[in-house]
Amino acid sequence: MKRSEIIFLYDIKDNNPNGDPLDMNKPRIDEETGINIVTEVRLKRTVRDYLNEYEGKEIFVIEKRDDEDNVQDAKGRARDFTRNKNEKLKDMKEFQNIKNEISNNIISNCIDARLFGVTIPLEFKVDKKNKPVKSSITFTGPVQFNMGRSLHKVSLKRIKGTGAFASGEGKDNKTFREEYILPYSLVGFYGIVNEHAAEETKLKEEDVELLQKAIWNGTKNLISRSKVGQMPRLLVKVNYKENNFHIGDLLSKIKLQTKLNEEEEIRSMNDYVLSLDNLVNILDKNTDKIESIGYLVDDELKFVLENKNVNFKDAISKHNPIEIKIEG
Repeated sequence: MKRSEIIFLYDIKDNNPNGDPLDMNKPRIDEETGINIVTEVRLKRTVRDYLNEYEGKEIFVIEKRDDEDNVQDAKGRARDFTRNKNEKLKDMKEFQNIKNEISNNIISNCIDARLFGVTIPLEFKVDKKNKPVKSSITFTGPVQFNMGRSLHKVSLKRIKGTGAFASGEGKDNKTFREEYILPYSLVGFYGIVNEHAAEETKLKEEDVELLQKAIWNGTKNLISRSKVGQMPRLLVKVNYKENNFHIGDLLSKIKLQTKLNEEEEIRSMNDYVLSLDNLVNILDKNTDKIESIGYLVDDELKFVLENKNVNFKDAISKHNPIEIKIEG
């Protein structure tokens, strides 16, 4: 496996792509720039949920509850991957054997651990004194994403409404609710697949293919009240010929251009084009290092190169463009 870089763009209309629980669940916005922010944790959750629910893959980071409806902690989740379900062990040798067993089983079975890495806390009681022994297992994730950021300034709107129920027993007045939304946001994520960390977690090419599918289809299938209408628009994976090399920061090379007076007025893909000048320029300068470029583009997304309309495949034609095939 060689190093690669990922660009992913998606948009959302009249909703909240990633609320801040510490600020009334408002969409996250950089106050200095007016840019919408989406955490990489949100994207990873999208990927995990899709892989588990639609592809039937085991994931380590998942909410599980016991018979008393208590949420399982990470230590309990780790014990799911050992045949010894007891917390009490006879000696440190047995502890080390179980630690190795848990580590191997999680990497072998959990695709999210192979992709994003994992920190696994362990705690068992050892010997007759029931002395607790704590340890942890850490794998650095081969796939790392930056915070997602909108390619334009956004407008925050507050919406008020009434609830379906009365404000109290025996009362006629209904409850009131309010929420914060963005009329539109085109969000971009940038990521890297690190070949060295991939060896440690035993990441496979088919895992990366499933990652791409989960990014695209998982985003489209986020059909919650705050995420419905979220659509993937562009997925790019630049594959390099050699290890230890990548261009870096490719997302910043795509520039949004609009004829509207203010970027906050953007409401759909009809209100802008994406300039590929900087991206194509940096790719062309490194053409001898690039093996191929995988891409998947929504037909409605518009691009320009040297002020002329262009389709994405033609813009990257020098770099062995390969359309990413995703079913569903």
